[in-house]
Amino acid sequence: QVQLVESGGGLVQAGGSLRLSCAVSGSIFRPYGMGWYRQAAGKERDMVAQIIMSGSIIDYADFVKGRSTLSFDNAKNTVYLQMNSLKPEDTSVYYCYADFVYSRGGRNTAWGQGIQVTVSS
Repeated sequence: QVQLVESGGGLVQAGGSLRLSCAVSGSIFRPYGMGWYRQAAGKERDMVAQIIMSGSIIDYADFVKGRSTLSFDNAKNTVYLQMNSLKPEDTSVYYCYADFVYSRGGRNTAWGQGIQVTVSS
């Protein structure tokens, strides 16, 4: 079974910073893609940032570009999202995902349970 464990959310004042972490574990090879989406109440889920491991391609949504940095730790199979200059509109539930290949073969995508980020004005 593949698990994603998220951490690092919470309440922060506008202008502050948070670092979200997401560790993937299970009988898989190294994931070939990981990233974060977010979903505010009553809204659709939007991509925030993602990394494609081959080529180390990192993509950011326009609403976080310049304020956030995505990184991946190979040894820990963990992706980090450093978010700075947070705004009240960043308030959402943030979901981590991983695209991976099972060690026995076959591909799939797993999602974390979601973590709340609240930015107060």
